[in-house]
Amino acid sequence: MMTFFIRLSLCVFLLSLSACSSTSAIEEEQVSGEKVTVSYDDSRDPLEVINRPLWTFTWDYVDKYLAKPASELYVTYTPPFVRTGLYNMALNLNEPASIINNLLQLKFKEAAKSTGRFTLNSTIGLLGFYDPASDFGWSGEQEEFGEVLGSYGVGNGPFLVIPGLGPSSVREEVGDYVDGLYWPMAVIDFWPNIARLSILALEKRAAVRDQEQILLESADPYEFIKNAYFQNMNYRLYDGNPPIIIDEDQEAEIDALLDEFDE
Repeated sequence: MMTFFIRLSLCVFLLSLSACSSTSAIEEEQVSGEKVTVSYDDSRDPLEVINRPLWTFTWDYVDKYLAKPASELYVTYTPPFVRTGLYNMALNLNEPASIINNLLQLKFKEAAKSTGRFTLNSTIGLLGFYDPASDFGWSGEQEEFGEVLGSYGVGNGPFLVIPGLGPSSVREEVGDYVDGLYWPMAVIDFWPNIARLSILALEKRAAVRDQEQILLESADPYEFIKNAYFQNMNYRLYDGNPPIIIDEDQEAEIDALLDEFDE
């Protein structure tokens, strides 16, 4: 609970800063010894002038010297079956929240699957260490309260970079806080919860190891990770089938260009 309180307090603090600023910020950066004026005008990211330094701190220091080495050690020296079992146990604790979140979205079939997964994996699966529910075709996809908010039309809100943790948004942080109020999260002690979060973080870092080079080669890693974050949120919100959004202005430009070729 302390972890969720700290993150929620940080969100409130950042939102108070965004309320005092416009969605367009201008600052000067040193490029090749010269001052260059940089304009931040992404409506999704009114706190970009704050988020960028936080991203630099998170990626260049926390990830480089702590998260990445820890993940590599964990992957290298932990037997695969133990890794899989611990990860399954950490995810299994999220199932009760997923059941409620599915019900709140009227996804009764998915809620039934989550109920079956939690019941079967918590008993026969030895508290979730094993995943016998997958043998019945009950997928492990879980719903978060942030997705519930999104399904009822609540936007992502301002993009946030949580120091040491990475990209997030106001909606996701509020969703995580509410998910932490469900049983059994609400009754898990501090250190067991830290162990759970650590396992999830180590596995998440290991999962993006193959995509790391793409980020390093991007022209603007911060912009790349922000766009990837919003695409992922949209993908999850629509259960893997996000609507195709057509840029009418861009389509008009393409049509005009094709018309010129036809002439």
